[in-house]
Amino acid sequence: MENFIFNAYTKIYFGKGMISNLPEAIKKHGKNVLLVYGGGSIRKNGIYDKTRELLSDCNIIELPGVEPNPKIDTVRKGVELCREHNVEVILAIGGGSTIDCSKVIGAGFYYEGDAWELVEFPDKITEVLPVVTVLTLAATGSEMNKNAVISNPEINEKLGTASSNMIPQASILDPEYLYSLPAIQTAAGTADIMSHVFESYFKQEEDTFIQNKFAEGLLETCIKYCPIALKEPNNYEARANLMWASTLALNGLVGAGKAGAWTCHPMEHELSAFYDITHGTGLAILTPRWMRYILSEKTVDKFVEYGKNVWHLPELEDKFAYANQAIDKTEQFFRDCGIPMSFSEIGIGEEYFDIMAEKAVRIGYLAYAYVPLSKNDVINIFKMCM
Repeated sequence: MENFIFNAYTKIYFGKGMISNLPEAIKKHGKNVLLVYGGGSIRKNGIYDKTRELLSDCNIIELPGVEPNPKIDTVRKGVELCREHNVEVILAIGGGSTIDCSKVIGAGFYYEGDAWELVEFPDKITEVLPVVTVLTLAATGSEMNKNAVISNPEINEKLGTASSNMIPQASILDPEYLYSLPAIQTAAGTADIMSHVFESYFKQEEDTFIQNKFAEGLLETCIKYCPIALKEPNNYEARANLMWASTLALNGLVGAGKAGAWTCHPMEHELSAFYDITHGTGLAILTPRWMRYILSEKTVDKFVEYGKNVWHLPELEDKFAYANQAIDKTEQFFRDCGIPMSFSEIGIGEEYFDIMAEKAVRIGYLAYAYVPLSKNDVINIFKMCM
């Protein structure tokens, strides 16, 4: 196990009605608040009105309309609003896109240059405005981690940045806020959670028993509760378990002590940069194809472990047959959840494969992945997804 530093200082308010703690979470940082959110869903489900009521004595400036793949221009607009109104704390209400946008706004407030430089060069991030979140989508884990992903459509780039200074100070997680999600968002969000786990589970570091058990439990949670949430949107048990799985999948526990680059996320970021697709959908399409592509004598035992401990498949003498069954189960699970499972279904052709593959390898450091990938490897995986 590699050396690591684990820091997860976000105060979590989990459960029904926990938004009542919002004044406490906000006012310790100040009363000038930038409220950041996406579309109109928080007005329809009552969160907006409740927030306004609870923070009635605060000076609230609004930044609505954050995109599903948040754009750098929206970040820049948020930075301007913070400076213009002397904002002291940022309140992000939404899913990972809203939270990611808010984190980089908070960092950009203290940075004299353009905010895109903070995405390209995370070491430039120093001080960050406090960020408090109210989560409305179980997917990215951004509510308890240092990461943010921002798109720059002018140059077709979608990049991740990270700084421990961007970890939210507090996050409110009420599973009832997930009840009104469209089914595809529940499904794609679950695919994102599972992908976060896969990225850490499939690593070359072998002596991480406890991290692997965390990972397997989170994967089993998604497999059990996503179908229930899709069938019964108001099932509290299902929503609560998916919401907590989202947070734990990427707050550092599963990946602690496991070095190496991620694989599917860098590839998917290129798809989103060029086609602006739903992140979890792209991950669901890529993941089983990547699994098949890297299956070898070197990796087969890990896939057998995955099949036994996550899918609980019956024993087979042929390890490769067993591993392929586990991969089949993974692909079928995403398909049964209603996620499109090919590029052709979501309007992606082969015209940008070359440049997307080149950028995925270079920006994503895929030479240091669980199984190192070249540009041609990535193109082959893309073709498998057609």
